Amino acid sequence: MKRRKFLGGTVAGGVAAAGGAEAAPLAQAQGTPGKLPPKVTPSAYSNRRAGFSPFTVPDYYVYADDLTIERNQPGKPHKGKALAAIQAHSDDIPLYAGGTVAKLIDEGYTGYLIRLSNDESSGTTLGHGVVQNEIDNIGVAKALGCKKAFSFYYRNHRMDDCAEVEIRARLIFLFRLLQVDTIVAMDPYNHYEENPDHLVAARAAEGACWMAGGRKDYPEHYRAGLKPASVKEKYYHSRSPQGHNLINRVVDIGSYIDVKVQSNVANKGKGPAGENGARLRRQLEREGRRLPLLGDTDDSANAAYIKRFLMDDFRVLGERFGLGYAEAFRYIGPEPSYRDTIRAYVDKNAVKI
Repeated sequence: MKRRKFLGGTVAGGVAAAGGAEAAPLAQAQGTPGKLPPKVTPSAYSNRRAGFSPFTVPDYYVYADDLTIERNQPGKPHKGKALAAIQAHSDDIPLYAGGTVAKLIDEGYTGYLIRLSNDESSGTTLGHGVVQNEIDNIGVAKALGCKKAFSFYYRNHRMDDCAEVEIRARLIFLFRLLQVDTIVAMDPYNHYEENPDHLVAARAAEGACWMAGGRKDYPEHYRAGLKPASVKEKYYHSRSPQGHNLINRVVDIGSYIDVKVQSNVANKGKGPAGENGARLRRQLEREGRRLPLLGDTDDSANAAYIKRFLMDDFRVLGERFGLGYAEAFRYIGPEPSYRDTIRAYVDKNAVKI
């Protein structure tokens, strides 16, 4: 039995629009439902995929009952806030979360791109991979509108051989230096993930978010003039093609799909994007053929190839929610102050003695 066809149906309930706007019903889930026993309701929903790339959405999403659609916000509501987009490799953020990063930066965030590996495994040689993907990472940051790109240069596909506490400490330093409010990163609980770098990067980012706000971890930072950084929001995206991930936020990236495309064009040294459109165009020319989709230049070919083939699953995902294109996340937002809650209870219920 094909796993993708086992589950289907309609996601129960509705979707509360971001910011408390009107609720929007979910479209029927794509895919062919299996014959489930009576009174059995599926708890996961299969994603229909276009079949052009394995590097887009996972097989299944589990939708939370507080699922919200995050739409474009006018003006610059995030002005004065800092965003860190964290990736193990130069193509992770562009492929899975580039639209959301571009959207948040356009809405006022100052963005920073942090790459943890040296990407040596992608290139004609290990050395070429390191150099080309460093150039690409800077290009991705520029395409998304980030202020600066950082790289930690850990060995590609060997980050689980590194001390995770060291990676976490370096992230804590950057979070405090940059005063990061929000991160976009791989889900640390990414089910069925095969790439060890993704899991290491995600766990290190998760721990750094919590520890960066403490006053007793790495006190030398404070002696050097840094301040605690309270990371208030996290957008965790999934990656594994066979994955099964909890989703409580869908981001409308329709207005930013072309920015996402250009961030993927920048990845020339690795991944399914880069200059593959131009390569296909030249191959067809040698065969005496032409694909009108690709246009007449290498630039047009690269952009069209990425948008038509690599972004199509994000278009299909968007259709489920009545959007042009969408990205999905496990979102963790600011927690209300439990001390304020206790104080409010005390003020309401205390009696005079």
